[in-house]
Amino acid sequence: MLTPPGRRGLAVAIASLVLAACSPASVAPSLTPPGPIPGAAPVPASVADDPSGPRYPASVPRSARPVVRTGDDWTMPAWARPAPFSGFFSEDASPKSHVPVRSVDVTWRQIAPSKDGPLDLTATGKAEGMRFPSLGDQLAAGGPYWLRLFASGVDWAPTWVAKTCGVTGIGPDYEGEKHLPIWNDCVWSALRDTWRKLLVDQRILADPDFRFAYVPGGFTWVEFDYDIISTAVARHLLTEEAYLTWYARMLDDLAGIAGNQVGQLVFTGEDYPWGPFGAAEDLLATAAVRHGFGIRTGITEEFNFHLSETPAYGSQVQPNGHLTLTRDTGAQPRVFASENECYTDCGYHAKDLKYAVVHSNLKALQLQLNWLYVVPSDSYLARYPDHWDWVRLSLGQTAATAPDAWVALRTAQDTSWSDRPIPGRTWRNRPWVRNLERWLVQVDTPGAVAHRTKVDRHSGDPTKENGTAYEGLATKRAAGDGSLAFRVDPAFLSAEPPHPVLVKVTYRDAGRGSFRLRHADGSTPSVRLTNTRKWRTATFALDLRAVHSMPGGTDLWLDTSRTDLVVRFVRVLRLEQPGR
Repeated sequence: MLTPPGRRGLAVAIASLVLAACSPASVAPSLTPPGPIPGAAPVPASVADDPSGPRYPASVPRSARPVVRTGDDWTMPAWARPAPFSGFFSEDASPKSHVPVRSVDVTWRQIAPSKDGPLDLTATGKAEGMRFPSLGDQLAAGGPYWLRLFASGVDWAPTWVAKTCGVTGIGPDYEGEKHLPIWNDCVWSALRDTWRKLLVDQRILADPDFRFAYVPGGFTWVEFDYDIISTAVARHLLTEEAYLTWYARMLDDLAGIAGNQVGQLVFTGEDYPWGPFGAAEDLLATAAVRHGFGIRTGITEEFNFHLSETPAYGSQVQPNGHLTLTRDTGAQPRVFASENECYTDCGYHAKDLKYAVVHSNLKALQLQLNWLYVVPSDSYLARYPDHWDWVRLSLGQTAATAPDAWVALRTAQDTSWSDRPIPGRTWRNRPWVRNLERWLVQVDTPGAVAHRTKVDRHSGDPTKENGTAYEGLATKRAAGDGSLAFRVDPAFLSAEPPHPVLVKVTYRDAGRGSFRLRHADGSTPSVRLTNTRKWRTATFALDLRAVHSMPGGTDLWLDTSRTDLVVRFVRVLRLEQPGR
């Protein structure tokens, strides 16, 4: 969990992506992918570590009439299976909670007690209040794992490093730990050599149970935030040029070690961090991804905040406030990850727990993540089992493989952009973001302009900086907008032939009117409102084509009769498995 130490409110100007604003003397990271290394592991298996199907399979209505239930509906088609190279990971595997991937945690001091010797497979270690068994014992335990090397802390690093390199600790961080300057040439050379011994000599890269490793090994919780870096700059111990030169070298060194498995090395920093270098640091996470690395964020629990404009993930805010996501994942496995466990921990206090859990996961899936860190108790896996099962089946899917496409209709503040524009970009109504969309886009077009509604307002949940969100969008019949319109991504559904689907609409049952769905080939029977003032979900069965032939280039219209309607969530489930 990254906790920003403060807010840098200055306007930023960037001429182009990735380090364009660095000083002329600085060295930009090479973006040339490294070649393969001997003994590299094959691409992970074609099935997930937990390949089980849905615990809550969707039911198909027996007739054309829609079926209505109270509350949300997270069911999935019976054919749905988790995507390869995806899933939940944690400190400990928990098969009953569908968490198959455990951690292997070591400190640098634990495995490299001497400068030139081999790795120590028998010593134990400790960091961040945790005690670690020996590396040998952890590897011998078997089963898929992810790796953390706690390296930068003064209490984590071998004592010979500070003595040999003539450095002392900087800090402390918010956990009370001081850290060695890993940008120091001597310190980094020693750490790089340990990474090579661990990943190559110990053959972790070639281990079929290895999934990924957090890199480069600093700072607090090996999350690459900038508090230690900022402290070093404030004490005149680090310059921008020296930092950027090291950063370029760090990427090149680690990519050279990993070869074609560089996507399994997960850089733990982020774009637009709160550091001391302004524009020069803003897109360094993007530089890592362009270098082939995986990427991870730790703040999707703050689902409105700082993750709208995330170039490292391919997510951009459009002028109308919608988010788009475009990225090339390449042929080799690549990690895009987050951590969703701090709802009532890590200094967070969710006011509406279910709301916080659901929307953190909607954000994670809007970013099209394939790996998600959870803690069964702190993530409340057992309290919301149907929702978490939906998340498990959604991670790592693409438009071509996903069981469903969806849009969460909402208007929310991204307060990290309140005081500054995105460099070189237009964003009307900044900092308000419209919707979270995954292959289903809500479109404003005459007769179907969506309007903000205040029936479900949330503010400062789970943190103040998460801003205010208005969940749901509404029709406004008095203004001529009696419908809501949606466009289906053609990569999810082709134009021909018509595809059997379920469309699930979560709406507020208020008033005495009705609504129906209309598409290129007809319309459905109506759902009558009964004024329960509860959130309900209607399921429609129909054949749908993504031909964009309706007004505004849309495919699906929700038409109201007699009264306005607030809609919170729309999902399209395909009943036929792609490729079958």
